[in-house]
Amino acid sequence: MKTIGILGGMSAASTQIYYRQLCQLTRERLGGLHSPELLIRSLDFAEIEALQMAGNWDKAGEILNREAKALERGGAGFVVLATNTMHKLADRMMEGVSIPLLHIADATAGAIQREGLHSPGLMATAFTMEQTFYTDRLAQAGLAPVIPEAPDRAETHRIIYEELCRDVITPQSEAAYVAIAGRLVDRGADCLILGCTEVGMLLDQDNVPVPVFDTTLVHCDAALRLALGE
Repeated sequence: MKTIGILGGMSAASTQIYYRQLCQLTRERLGGLHSPELLIRSLDFAEIEALQMAGNWDKAGEILNREAKALERGGAGFVVLATNTMHKLADRMMEGVSIPLLHIADATAGAIQREGLHSPGLMATAFTMEQTFYTDRLAQAGLAPVIPEAPDRAETHRIIYEELCRDVITPQSEAAYVAIAGRLVDRGADCLILGCTEVGMLLDQDNVPVPVFDTTLVHCDAALRLALGE
């Protein structure tokens, strides 16, 4: 088994899901007392969030690059960046790093294509929904993402940063997310990408009327398959 290098903490809430999910998948796949071989570098999200809001992506990129190199030195076989938004800096992060990055958008696009779907709705941070670093990657894979209208983008983003990243889950926010997902379906989405690693705290297949692709779970599955050489 290759060692999975996880760069997380952005937020800590979703990184905990990565750890639990990878442990569960490994038990299911290998049985017995098996658990995944992991290196986890968890950053202080307050520093990263401040850089995001200030638009200081250069500094954030320096931090991610430093940490990816640390994972490589520690013996990781590949890097998993446990956040959708920070894939904006994927190329900068991997400069001078010889081990590969398992890109979250590529893993998600592959899962959608295997199901024969084409037009995923995307619920994520404003950075991921409104900038092109993520949607272009989906388009390159032959998908046609559907993005929420501006008010829904703002509410999706607010709930992520003000609530989910702080482990706050409320019925009101779940209802808001369900309604936003429904509007995406009404506009032609044939599936839904939970495109922020915290969105799965509120949405899943039980409250969304189309197939759901939780990027955290998809990413974990792809990481374990890569670690096992499948």
